[in-house]
Amino acid sequence: MLGSTRAQRWPVVTTGCSFHVPAAEGGAGFVLAIMAVWTAEALNTGLRVLADVASPEFHPLVQHSKDVAAGAVLISAIGFGDHRLLVFGPHVLRLMR
Repeated sequence: MLGSTRAQRWPVVTTGCSFHVPAAEGGAGFVLAIMAVWTAEALNTGLRVLADVASPEFHPLVQHSKDVAAGAVLISAIGFGDHRLLVFGPHVLRLMR
């Protein structure tokens, strides 16, 4: 879990430095967005392990709960992408003019 997020973090940090984004503008929100994704991933993993222990054989309700948990991870990842657009979007548009 940490390895994939670390790989995502460095391009954003270097982009922020190259656009001269102030730390107050992107730093705190970036940390909160990363923590939201980590939290969703951890809860998803916990639910999946618990569901597999509680019901080793296939059950449609267990599969549905796993799908809902994966959807929560997707929603948090989309929120992270939206945050990056809100922080870096104005800087990219300024460079394009």
